[in-house]
Amino acid sequence: QVQLVESGGGLVQPGGSLRLSCAASGMIFSRYIMAWYRQAPGKQRELVATITRLGSTNYGDSVKGRFTISTDNAKNTLYLQMNSLKPEDTAVYYCNARMATENYWGQGTQVTVAS
Repeated sequence: QVQLVESGGGLVQPGGSLRLSCAASGMIFSRYIMAWYRQAPGKQRELVATITRLGSTNYGDSVKGRFTISTDNAKNTLYLQMNSLKPEDTAVYYCNARMATENYWGQGTQVTVAS
């Protein structure tokens, strides 16, 4: 069965950095479109970044130039490097894997940006 497990969240000051990881199991990782989403309290879940099987990336407007999505197919792991963090980046961050009719989510990891 497919499992996605996020890690790396925490409390960071504005302007700081964090790297999130998503370890995948039970799937052929390289076949999936991988993505990070986030959901802040009282708001809808929003797309942060995606990376395709060929390595093409796409970012939400609010994170362009600050966040970088990447994968390590040998480790079945998805990453999100987050730099220049702002208080408005505070949210639960979710890992997502999608292929055809299959769509999987991790349990989420909390990121809090505050001084």
